[in-house]
Amino acid sequence: MTDEIARTDGEPSRLAVSRARIASRIVGRERELELTLAAVAAGRDILLEGPPGTSKTTMLTTITEEWGIPLLFVEGNADLTPAKLVGHHNPARVLKEDYSAENFVAGPLVEAMRDGGFLYIEEFNRAPEDTLNALLTAMADRSIAIPRVGRIRAKPTFRVIASMNPYDNMGTIRLSTSVHDRLNRLAIGYQDAPSEERIVALRTGAAGGVGERLTEDAVAVTRATRRHPGVRQGSSVRGAIDLVLVAEQLAQLRGIHSPDDEGYPELVFDAMVVALSGRIHLDEAIETTPERVLREIWEDRFILEPAAAAPG
Repeated sequence: MTDEIARTDGEPSRLAVSRARIASRIVGRERELELTLAAVAAGRDILLEGPPGTSKTTMLTTITEEWGIPLLFVEGNADLTPAKLVGHHNPARVLKEDYSAENFVAGPLVEAMRDGGFLYIEEFNRAPEDTLNALLTAMADRSIAIPRVGRIRAKPTFRVIASMNPYDNMGTIRLSTSVHDRLNRLAIGYQDAPSEERIVALRTGAAGGVGERLTEDAVAVTRATRRHPGVRQGSSVRGAIDLVLVAEQLAQLRGIHSPDDEGYPELVFDAMVVALSGRIHLDEAIETTPERVLREIWEDRFILEPAAAAPG
């Protein structure tokens, strides 16, 4: 199955059928899915550039599940050394038996190559430069040579998938030309409001009464965090999901059964503080707090634009 998908020449319908099945499990990502599928089916590695919560992981998980291949996650950070990525010899066994192929502990790169899986490196530009350079041979030759182990050759479905957040420059490195030259790139932004409302409804099960209204309000105020002038990076749709889940529990505690109830607007603000205050990153030049920013957004939604927040 995986080899057939990897060799798409002459069989475009097979990939199209695969795309249709994958698309049925993803909300609002038809174009991005099609482009990503085209790249990986062509045997290319790819960099997905976009903020958190834009369905990058969901898309890759769904593709690999459809194709029946592993998806190996690696978090890019200063601790990701070449040895952690490629693998190492077991120190205890080395002392007893000396170096050998049998006591080599494969890292995620070697596992992905041997199993024909996707190696997904999140926060790609946070990994040390020497670690990223260790990927260059694997991406260029689809094989790597490991001392005392031999040459590891990748199965046809092996891919390197990288992701990075373009809005976060703290603790990141500038990717070298050599790395860029071996990666295709796709910029992924936030979904539109109707798609995010569908995602929240699916993830929370909120429907009818307070639930339906909460979904609309949660998506509206979450999207507003991305436009506020004092916010460097706003919340993803995950914030809206948590906002609805928290607000539903608050509604039960406070006996609020309808969005027409007097306490509903304040209920939304309290849920915003819990769900969103840790997810927004303020501009360092602005002297304010997440709570104050959220209050402004709440006032815009419920006081300055009451029609937008009105039922129906």
